[in-house]
Amino acid sequence: MNRYPLWKYITVVVALVVGLIYTLPNFFGESPAVQVSSAKVTLKIDPSMLDQVGAILKKANITTTASNFETNGPVGTVRFRFKTTDEQLVARDVIENALNPDPANPSYTVALNLLPASPAWLSALGANPMYLGLDLRGGVHFLLEVDMKGALTSRYDSFITDFRATLRDQKITADSIERVGNSVALKFNSDAARQVAFDTLRRRYTDLQWQQPGPDAGIWSLNGTLSEIAINAVQANALKQNIITLHNRINELGVSEPIIQQQGANRIIVQLPGVQDVAKAKDILGRTATLEVRLVDDSPAATSALAAGTTPFGLERYQDRDGRPLLLRRQVILTGENLQDAQAGRDSQNQQAAVHLTLDTKGARIFRDVTRDNIGKRMAILLFEKGRGEVVTAPVIRGEIPGGQVQISGSMSAEEAADTALLLRAGSLAAPMEIIEERTIGPSLGAENIAKGFNATLWGFVGVAVFMIVYYRLFGLFSAIGLSFNVLLLLALLSLLQATLTLPGIAAIALALGMAIDANVLINERIREELRNGESPQQAIQLGFDRAWSTILDSNLTTLIVGIALLIFGSGPVRGFAVVHCLGILTSMFSAVVGVRALVNLTHGNRKKILGLSIGTVWKAKD
Repeated sequence: MNRYPLWKYITVVVALVVGLIYTLPNFFGESPAVQVSSAKVTLKIDPSMLDQVGAILKKANITTTASNFETNGPVGTVRFRFKTTDEQLVARDVIENALNPDPANPSYTVALNLLPASPAWLSALGANPMYLGLDLRGGVHFLLEVDMKGALTSRYDSFITDFRATLRDQKITADSIERVGNSVALKFNSDAARQVAFDTLRRRYTDLQWQQPGPDAGIWSLNGTLSEIAINAVQANALKQNIITLHNRINELGVSEPIIQQQGANRIIVQLPGVQDVAKAKDILGRTATLEVRLVDDSPAATSALAAGTTPFGLERYQDRDGRPLLLRRQVILTGENLQDAQAGRDSQNQQAAVHLTLDTKGARIFRDVTRDNIGKRMAILLFEKGRGEVVTAPVIRGEIPGGQVQISGSMSAEEAADTALLLRAGSLAAPMEIIEERTIGPSLGAENIAKGFNATLWGFVGVAVFMIVYYRLFGLFSAIGLSFNVLLLLALLSLLQATLTLPGIAAIALALGMAIDANVLINERIREELRNGESPQQAIQLGFDRAWSTILDSNLTTLIVGIALLIFGSGPVRGFAVVHCLGILTSMFSAVVGVRALVNLTHGNRKKILGLSIGTVWKAKD
């Protein structure tokens, strides 16, 4: 009667083993480490950096416990582990002084970090600890404010270039085009010219509102101002672009599970768990690069000036990735705002490595005109970081390039093409940002939060288990074992999904314990009720589990609906709570209905005659 088929027992055993394997890494803690990554997007770190940093530490008599090289795409990072935080701090200073002799222009970012201390055999099985949030692991928290006025200013400046190109194509002459506050002012020498320009620009730029003030000293003006809807769109796009750029830059540095999210209309929250150095964290945020496209001046006069070490008027001197100097024109043709995508690929004609760029509509139009007028000349792609520009590549223009599909090819390997594509995809900030709040949570405080949350959960578990054993005897012990199984499965799922655990998540685990035992209480009370009704022990067990199932399903389903609502509409800590809450409901149903039933069937299913059940006092109503 109360027997499971073999496959159900195997299912429970497999779930138990998998739960143990994936939960185990969470008990090994973390080890202090020093992370070395590139401070310049044009500088690449490869496995040889392990030997270089290892030699530096060996010379300083600093012992490491482990080291490894990791890649995130083509971007590399090396990490060295140490026994104590004291050794970690000393090692950081030694590596910093050796790799960055010029503090004003660092080539490498040397940051403190915390890495999982799980054994290699567990990592080989794909068992890794769950990520810990800022409140549990420690790290840095920033609140950045986006300069929305700067975003609008950049938008109006781009209108100036667009208006000049449009009027030139239509052969309309304007005396001047300039930005005046939050508007673009165009001046003409006749009302007829102004009217033609107005008709042309009104059709093409529908997000602008136009005013035509009366003539002043023979000058006819035309003023364009963004509508309220367009202003909101510009600001929203600027915020979105900044968040994407921050994601690109921080993810390349190997910070595990960074939190980058919008707060309000013009602010961004950035949390970097495991990063203890505020200065380095600021350096990470400041690494957002600006992309520009300019023409190279290879004229004889420019070449002579370059050889003489001088820079003619109207040109600027930069270096390419190999250190060769180039003279570029000051006029910026395109910026990173016009780049939609950059992917590494192959030249369709000679199958050499190439980078394929996709420009937006505005960028495609500008690029078509520039390439048509400058065939045979070189075009430089510049990347600016902290005010310093470096030429990523400077290909020769072979012909007019319409359609916004651009190919950069030359003497580059497939790996170099992938690197260049990554640099170009990194993008630029659409608007300036300022750090208005910063907060550091040390690893000791994070460890204290973990200890308090663990103790609260542990004593809650002990209290529930003791009550169940005292009140329900043997069946209470089964419930306590099922509760342990539930916690094991929940932690394993969080680790398997690589979820980020925070203090609200620990609260959700504690809540899951209380809710999980509710199913066992329903089952045990239902078995008692069947015994009071005169059913045999075997029949009472079967009817108790079967008839309690509908109640367990209804109660957990309604609670799951609330958890899903929190997951959809919540944000930040609320979502973290909801994830653990929903997973806890699913594991509690499995452990109570399947796991505990397997224990009961295993101990009672093969017994032909049972005189009674150890399920506490079966109270019977008095006649």
